[in-house]
Amino acid sequence: MLPPELPPLPALTRAEGELIDHYLEVLDLLGRINPARGGGTYTGLRAAQALVSKAAGLRDALALMHDRGESELHRETLTRALRVLDGERRAGLVTVPPADDI
Repeated sequence: MLPPELPPLPALTRAEGELIDHYLEVLDLLGRINPARGGGTYTGLRAAQALVSKAAGLRDALALMHDRGESELHRETLTRALRVLDGERRAGLVTVPPADDI
């Protein structure tokens, strides 16, 4: 049996797509660094080193949008894109886990 098909990704500009991609990459790296989630210092160090370039990519995507006159983020569309791309789970890795999970 095949897994259920994901909803289609909403139409995004190239800059919005890059914003979402870089944002999720930053979340993934922060999740690897999160001391409340455990892991080794080397893994955290490597993620922290990679975070610099990914944050710069996020900045560049936002700067491009701003330079093009895109002054507002389309919250509903970007939220749908984040949900399709598993953003809720990925963002959860950045938070402190509930006390009963320890």
